[in-house]
Amino acid sequence: MKLFFKKILYLSRVPILFLIKFYQKTLSPDHGWFKSCFPQGYCRFYPSCSKYGHDIIEKKGLIKGIPQALWRIIRCNPWSKGGVDLPK
Repeated sequence: MKLFFKKILYLSRVPILFLIKFYQKTLSPDHGWFKSCFPQGYCRFYPSCSKYGHDIIEKKGLIKGIPQALWRIIRCNPWSKGGVDLPK
């Protein structure tokens, strides 16, 4: 029964992870079509915000992962100094 609930919780995050991967492959300035315009990277943080969001949602699930990913996106602005911010 526990395995059943684990699979249900994992399947609920699959569409969100797919959307993040789709964004990365198409519109992302760090991963997608525009990567050649920004050879040094565009995001102020390492890993990029989309990679951070994908990793944290995959690791912690939707309920804990989405607020952390949104907080990271809010912090990514011109006045932020950026840096290394790995998913915890």
